[in-house]
Amino acid sequence: MNLIIPDREYAFKILKEFVNSESLIKHALTMEAVMRYFAKLHFKKDSENEIEKWGIIGLLHDIDYEKYPDKHCLKAREILSSYNFPEDYIRAIESHGYKVVNDVEPIEYMEKILYATDELTGLIAATALMRPSKSIMALEVSSVKKKWKQKSFAAGVNRDIIEEGSKMLNIEIDILIEHTINAMKTIADKIGLKGNPACF
Repeated sequence: MNLIIPDREYAFKILKEFVNSESLIKHALTMEAVMRYFAKLHFKKDSENEIEKWGIIGLLHDIDYEKYPDKHCLKAREILSSYNFPEDYIRAIESHGYKVVNDVEPIEYMEKILYATDELTGLIAATALMRPSKSIMALEVSSVKKKWKQKSFAAGVNRDIIEEGSKMLNIEIDILIEHTINAMKTIADKIGLKGNPACF
């Protein structure tokens, strides 16, 4: 088997073969942007190959969720192996299901970022959409933290995973939220969070 180094165009084509849901596509784009943002913070100097890699992992992290919801993070290996993806891409994607659907512990920094931010993006998006502007552009950390404490709000968001991911990274929750908001702002228009400027 000849492993490939996938580019973004190839990865998005695969995504579209397995994901039709508009909301899941938006989430994939969100996680791509988040992973790219954190990669740029992490590497500081130009490292286009690593940034691209992190982005592709974010883009494809839920590749098996729509077609195989009961085997989420379990079918991903089979799917991506069939496209000759390298092991580190596959393992990273598997690891975001740690303690929920598998025991693949996030070890690499990249894996910990994916694990910590996946659930967080859902909370941030839900908080933004509750605002009159329905925009993320002026969203503050304090607003997200307020909604965090309301367990009935975005009840499907697993706060425990976010907290554990934050500890894995040794990053304070507030800082993790701030960076994730900033990352999501970069593609607000593509994920429906640009909002109504008249409400700002």
